[in-house]
Amino acid sequence: MFLSEHQSKSLLARHGVPIPPGSMATSPEEAADQARTIAADRFAVKAQISAGGRGLAGGIGFAETPGGVGREAAKILGKKLITNQTGPRGETVGSVYVEQAVEMAASLYLAIVIDQRTALPTLLGSLEGGVEFEEKAAVRPEILEQFTLAPDCSTDPEELNGFLRKLDLEGDRLRNAGELVAACIEAFRGNDVSLMEINPLAVLPDDTVMAVDAKIVLDANAMFRHPEFEKLSNEILEDPSERTARENDINFVAMDGDIGVVVNGAGLGLATNDMLVDAGGKPANFMDIRTTARSFQIARGISLLLENPAVKVILLNVHGGGMTVCDTVVEGLAFAYSRSDRKPPIVARLAGQNASWARSILKDRRLPHELAATMTEAVARAVEVAGNKRR
Repeated sequence: MFLSEHQSKSLLARHGVPIPPGSMATSPEEAADQARTIAADRFAVKAQISAGGRGLAGGIGFAETPGGVGREAAKILGKKLITNQTGPRGETVGSVYVEQAVEMAASLYLAIVIDQRTALPTLLGSLEGGVEFEEKAAVRPEILEQFTLAPDCSTDPEELNGFLRKLDLEGDRLRNAGELVAACIEAFRGNDVSLMEINPLAVLPDDTVMAVDAKIVLDANAMFRHPEFEKLSNEILEDPSERTARENDINFVAMDGDIGVVVNGAGLGLATNDMLVDAGGKPANFMDIRTTARSFQIARGISLLLENPAVKVILLNVHGGGMTVCDTVVEGLAFAYSRSDRKPPIVARLAGQNASWARSILKDRRLPHELAATMTEAVARAVEVAGNKRR
């Protein structure tokens, strides 16, 4: 579960991490009013979207007066930001965060992640934080320092200080950063966080440190341990299509390809997308139809693909079994097509429970389809229909 900037910083602040004073606003007038409550000589106005890279896309402005804050908010609110994380679809700004702009003596990068190789929490840090950090790290990975924590996130203070000294922190800066990192580790451990990123971690002229921007991802599978986040989940910034799918018992991630993927099961979905990419195709989405989804819910998920003008073909890859049988998925597909003006061709691979009945539905409802006997055959044909066959 992805938290927006203001939600992430609020969580960090509850654990003692210093952050600049700030407030949310959804209109230029509200933004100006919020600025009047903040004691500052300069303000930052930040678009609240679910993707990163907003600074390079015009999603952050600065002003020296509340009136200026209102004008900056007017420029940002309602604007579609296209970043390297949103893809060409972009994301429209519905709210901004107004906060005190801080003077930085140094701009660092700090993150806590779960290392996929060791399954251990790991601290990452760099001297070169800021809006272009990802681009820098991609070209020069050596700028990123790494420090592995124990499974319970505990660490030896001296070893932690050694890591922080690699970020050019000494004296009061080292002490203040050590306290901030300890608070971050506690927030990471205590809230079942899977990713915590502070960029920039600002070092101020008086040697104090502060989280100027933050991104937190909570482990959705651990939400049963955190009823305090139930209200928060209703405020999460997420892609509207992903929210619609989630509300209909479908796991869905929008992508920037042209092959719509309809799959039941997360593992099968990942394998299907991997095979598409390997064959030169471009998936338009990841889909995992949950076992609890009914045909009308499945239809709503498929409608998201039909509403996407980039989708040239639908790849239907279903293995019926358990609580999700093939004909339930195909009934949903048929219903979605009956309500849509767009009817892209379907390449269908159906196996398992009620597969033969599902094939009959495709034929009887006169859906524009062709059948494939195997996943490999289905993937190859979908890529060919989309016109993206690997050369």
